[in-house]
Amino acid sequence: MKSEKAINKDLILRERLALQRTVLANQSTFLAFLRTAMYFLIAGLSLQNLLKIENSLSIEIALFAVSFVIFILGIANYFKHKKSILENKKHIGDYQLEYYE
Repeated sequence: MKSEKAINKDLILRERLALQRTVLANQSTFLAFLRTAMYFLIAGLSLQNLLKIENSLSIEIALFAVSFVIFILGIANYFKHKKSILENKKHIGDYQLEYYE
């Protein structure tokens, strides 16, 4: 039979590992936003060379704008979730306090 201290250490370890996975998932999501923004940027840069369209400048500007918006949303999303992760980090090991108060 495991003692209660060993069980608590196992729970704390699981919580810390879950937190690390969450941090890595947040970073991966930011990189996906960055990759998508770069795709739109490259599409805007190469549009004039690949296709002969009359209003290619307006389409390029639209693609640049979409790229910029996606990049800003990615940064905002990253920092919002990073703040949330840091706020929840302080609760590791204190899972019993919520139930006994």
